[in-house]
This record gives sequence, structure tokens and C-alpha cells, in this order.
Amino acid sequence: MSDLETEIARRRTFAIISHPDAGKTTLTEKLLLYGGAIQLAGSVTAKKNRRQATSDWMELEKQRGISITSTVLQFEYDGCVLNLLDTPGHQDFSEDTYRTLVAADSAVMLIDNARGVEPQTIKLFAVCRQRGIPIFTFINKMDRPGLDPLDLMANLEEVLGIRSAPVFWPIGDGDQFQGVYDRQSSQLHLYDRVQHGANKAPVRIVDLSDPTLDEIIGSGPAQKLRDDIELLDVAGEPLDPERIAKGEITPLFFGSAVTNFGVERFLKRFIDLAPTPTSRPAQGGEIEPSEPEFRGFVFKIQANMDPNHRDRVAFLRVVSGRFERDMVALNPRSKKSVRLTRPQKLFASDRETVDVAYPGDIIGLTNPGVFQLGDTVCTGAPVQFRGFPRFAPEHFGVLRNRKSEKYKQFQKGIEQLSEEGVVQLFHEINAGRTEPILGVVGQLQFEVIQFRLISEYGVETSLDRLPYGHARWIQGPEDALREVYWGMGTRRVEDSFGNFVCLFESQWGMNHIIENNPKLRFLSTALDLSESQEAAGA
Repeated sequence: MSDLETEIARRRTFAIISHPDAGKTTLTEKLLLYGGAIQLAGSVTAKKNRRQATSDWMELEKQRGISITSTVLQFEYDGCVLNLLDTPGHQDFSEDTYRTLVAADSAVMLIDNARGVEPQTIKLFAVCRQRGIPIFTFINKMDRPGLDPLDLMANLEEVLGIRSAPVFWPIGDGDQFQGVYDRQSSQLHLYDRVQHGANKAPVRIVDLSDPTLDEIIGSGPAQKLRDDIELLDVAGEPLDPERIAKGEITPLFFGSAVTNFGVERFLKRFIDLAPTPTSRPAQGGEIEPSEPEFRGFVFKIQANMDPNHRDRVAFLRVVSGRFERDMVALNPRSKKSVRLTRPQKLFASDRETVDVAYPGDIIGLTNPGVFQLGDTVCTGAPVQFRGFPRFAPEHFGVLRNRKSEKYKQFQKGIEQLSEEGVVQLFHEINAGRTEPILGVVGQLQFEVIQFRLISEYGVETSLDRLPYGHARWIQGPEDALREVYWGMGTRRVEDSFGNFVCLFESQWGMNHIIENNPKLRFLSTALDLSESQEAAGA
């Protein structure tokens, strides 16, 4: 096996998806704790030569207590390199999560033991299924009273349409939660609670056949465990790796991130079952990780991660070949070569210079305006990766600069935030670009935009909300466009790339225009737009 193949086999690149408050940040911390990336879970400050414990770093995130940006956390465990793509938990920032999932090879779906499948989980699950990403389900908060495990399995199938194959089975719940049963080894992993879950939980391993099991966990829990396991062995789904890889079944785990029960065992089994880096679709065919030429794509751009330097970092997923510091690569969009200096391995807001990286790894490239979302970076023959969606916004407003002397900073801030994908910019057709119309998927994004403009660029703004709730990119022949009767409640604009977009006040009004103009295409994502343009060019 070559050095490249060996390194590919060691990588696991995954995202954690969940509804808000399901415990995603806590589980992330505990994976880092057991992976040796941090020494104490729950730390809130980073000291010199010590990594930060949490992945939330923006000041607004700290004030609001929510995750609104995606971060990258790389650590090693049991001979493997894990790239954990932490995603926003708040539904208003789901578009950032959608883009991050493009860079993941699998996803861990976190479910609250008491609530089952929730709305945001449904949306994110749909994206994973659309992309064919294998999904691993972790039922969290077993230290609290909740639904019966069998009912949770039924909930997954009824709401998401996916059957589950339990890898672990819980022993009790709430105050009676003692640990998990590993069906592969037929062993019980019984845990002792540690204060605040800040340290690794001591574990005791007992065989299911142990004659003293009733004395160890109690006769009631022991009998329920035996009954449940017998039922699963007869009627449950087998743990079929091929069906897992296709996203047809989800391996099911139970545990408690806050008490650390089952976390390390989950990490071990996840490494065994999760896919190594996979191929990615590009114009002309799939790009395989083992191909020798270096190729990667930019799935996120973040400005001002370091307030002292006011920089921009492009997050790049390595797809194939070997990345080396200071190598020269091509950006096919701009047709320009760029030397990739100062590449960084990212751990939340902390950074380390990286000399080499392999498929599955995420690296940060200092970005002085060279890269855009969806850009390919490659050596050898130019390629262009596909599948980077921009979703139709649902909230709109006109942003106004309140101080004329800050106009240049205002323009720079808006342009950089739009490059990050935080906001989409629209302008009146042939009317200049002085007061952009902002479009966002979630309205809390408006608050983030104004907060970052004042904190990072020193620009005070006011926002006038607009009544539109729907947008569609429109394609079609010029004569068909001229025949459209737009009526009241619409506004024609263009996006930052000069594409024609129409904003609609009501769903009814939008549907009426769509039904009466069959020669036109009304597109809900810019991904549809780019792929249709590509097809037309072919």
C-alpha cells in the first residue's frame, strides 16, 4: 500500500447534525476529550499552549450561547485522523450547515432521548440523504427520563423513513441509566458518574452471561435488557456495511454526552464503521481520492477569525493527491495559479501551520480575495467540482450605511460577508450598487451581519425590512421574459453574478406567475442554475 493510500485509510471526515439543544456542542467536546485533543471538558478560556475546549469562537456566539458558524476540529484517535466538521446548531444558519455537509463523508445525527426527531433534524437528514451520506445516530441525554428505546427506533422510521440497526442498547435511563450494552461483544459497559462530566468516566465491563448480572445492575433492568436483546436479535436489522454506506440504514447508539457514558465506545465503533474519504463529482466524472494530482474545493470562507490580523481564511477540503505547503496550484475559475503559502490546520480559532495534508483533511488557506465558495484548487489538468448550493433566501432587507465617511469600509464588509455566504446580495437592475438588497435564509442572520459590520469593520448600519418572502432565479428566452406580466408584489433584481432573480411577496403570487409562464424556469437554488448553464455550454 502506498503512502497516499495508507493516509487515506486513516482518515474519517464527518459532521454532527442536530436540532438546537440536542447536546451537539457537549458531544463534540467529549469526543475531543476522549480523542486526547483537550484535557478537561467544559473549559471556557484558552491559555497559552493549550487548546480551546469549545468550537464557538465569535463574540456574538458567546453572547447568544449558540453556534452560528462552522468550525473544523482535527484530532487523532486509535491510529486514525478524525476531521470533525462542527456546524451551526441554530436553524437560521442551516445554509452554512448544508455547505459543510458537502465536505463531509458521513454524518452523526444527534437525537434528544426525550424529544425524538425534531424539525431541524428532518431538514438536515434530507440533505444527507440527497447526497447519499452515511448517517450514524446517537441518542443523547439518556441520563434523563425519555422515550423507550424501541419507540425511538419507531420514531426514526416513521418520521425519517430510515430503519436503524442498534449497535449499543441502553441499560436504564434517567437516574437509573447505568451504561450501554455492546451487541457485538455481548458486554455491558457500566459507568461511574464523574463530577460535571469533565473527566473520562470510569467504566466496568461485564458479560451478559455473567451469573451475577442481576445483582450488579438489578433484576428489573437485567430482565428488560435480556428481553430487548432477544427481540432485536429476532426482528432487528442486521448491521450491513453496504446498506450503511448507501444510507439505507443507520447504526444506532445510545449514551449521555454530559456524563460521558458510551462516548468513547461510540468513537471506537464509529471509526470501524465510518467510510474513509470518498470520491467527489466534477465536470467530466468522479475524482477518486487515490488519484495522484492534488485537488480540493473551497466550501467555506471566514473573515476575521483573528481580530488582530483582519484576515480571511478559505476552508479547503482535500479530495485527491497530496497537499504540500508552498505548492503552486491552479484556480480554474480565475485561470490563475496561486502559491499556497501559510496553510493552516484549524482547531476552532486556534491554528497550526501544516506542511502536508491528505484526502479528507481540511486546511485553511489565507485568502486575500483569491478564492470564492465552490472554487476548485488543483494541479494537473483543470477540474471543476459540482454540488455547491446557494438556496433561495426567505427574508430580505435594504442595508444602509449610517456614516458617509465609512462608505469604503461598508462596501468591503458587505462584499466579504457575501463571499463567506453569510448573506446574498441583490441589486436593482441597471441601478448601480449603492444600497444592496440583502437576502438571508434565516432572519437571525441580519443580526449577525450588523453585529459583524460594527465589530469587525467599524460600520454602523440600519436595516429596512422588505415584504418579500420568496425568491427564484429565472432562466428562459428573452421573448418569453418580455411577455411576463409581473403584477403587484414582485421585484426584479440581479444577484452578485448578474443572474436575473425575482422576489415575491406571497407563495400564491409566485405560483401564479410560474403556472402562466411555462417557457421559463424558476429555480430555487443557484446550484440548479449553474448546472443548467453547464449543460447548455456542453
